[in-house]
Amino acid sequence: MSALTPPPPPSQPPPSAPGAQIVERGFQRYDGPRAGVMQAIRSVTWQSIRSTLGLGRPARHKIFPVLAVAIAYVPAIAFVGLAVLVGDLLDPNEIADYAGYYGFITAAILLFAGLVAPEVLVGDRRNGMLAMYLSTPLKRSTYLAAKGAAVLLTLGLVTLGPPLLLLIGYTFENVGPDGLGAWLAVLLRIFVSAFAISGALTAVSMAAASLTDRRAFASIGVVLLALASPAVASALVDGAGLSPSWRLLDVFSMPFELVYRIFGQPGAFPEVSTLSIVAVNLAWTIGGLSIVAWRYSRLVVAR
Repeated sequence: MSALTPPPPPSQPPPSAPGAQIVERGFQRYDGPRAGVMQAIRSVTWQSIRSTLGLGRPARHKIFPVLAVAIAYVPAIAFVGLAVLVGDLLDPNEIADYAGYYGFITAAILLFAGLVAPEVLVGDRRNGMLAMYLSTPLKRSTYLAAKGAAVLLTLGLVTLGPPLLLLIGYTFENVGPDGLGAWLAVLLRIFVSAFAISGALTAVSMAAASLTDRRAFASIGVVLLALASPAVASALVDGAGLSPSWRLLDVFSMPFELVYRIFGQPGAFPEVSTLSIVAVNLAWTIGGLSIVAWRYSRLVVAR
C-alpha cells in the first residue's frame, strides 16, 4: 500500500435491532399427552371427510358433494311423501323395495365414487402432505387405513343414508316391515348392502387414484370403468351369445346385483349364481386394495 493512501476506516459492527437478542438455543422433548396411532387415524379420517365434503373450504368445493347427496336423497323423500299421501291405498310389499331403490341413485353413487378417492389420496401426494403424515406415528399401512375409512364413510352418505331414511319413513307411516324381527332384518340387510356397495367402489376408486397424480384422470378412469364394463359384459353375453358368467366383468353392476341377493330377490341377472356374484365382488375389492398397497409400497416419499 502506498504511503500516500489513507488507511481504511475501522469497520463498525452492524447496529442490532432494539430489544432483539438470542437468549438460548436448544431443543426440548415434547412432554404433553400422546394420543397414539388410533387417534391419528381418526384425525386423518375426519379431516379427509371434511375436505371431500368441502367443509371449511370455498363454496366451489361443495357443489359436487351437495349435488350427489341431493340426487341420492330426493327419491327417498318422494317415496316417503307418497306413502304419507296414499299409504293406505298401497301394498307395503310393492312400495318397500329397498334393493330396487339403488337403481334410482346410481348417478349419485357413481359421482361420489369418482370424486371421493381422488380428492382423498391424490391431493396429499401433490401438495406434500403425505410426507408430513408419514413423519407422524402413522405408517403407510395406517395412513391408507385412515384414507380408506374416509372414502368408505363418505360413500355411506349415499349408500346407507337414503335406504335408512326410506325405512324410517315407511315405519312411521305403517307401511314398513311387520314386527320388530322383520324390521331388524331389513335394517341389517340395509347395512350389509351399503357396505357391499361402498367396499367394492372404495377399492376400485382408490386403486385408480393411486395410479395417477391427477384428480381429473382418476375420476375419469373410475367413471369410464363404471360405464364401459356394463357395455362390454352386455356385448359378450347378449351380442356374442357367450355364457352368462361373462356378466361378472360388469364392475359397476355387480355390487348392486349383490344387494338384490342380500334381500332375497333374483335381481337383473338371475342366470348368474349368487356365489359367483359374491366371489367377483370380493375379487374386485381385494384386487383394488392390493393395487393401492403395491403402489404406495413403491412410492418414494421425500421427508
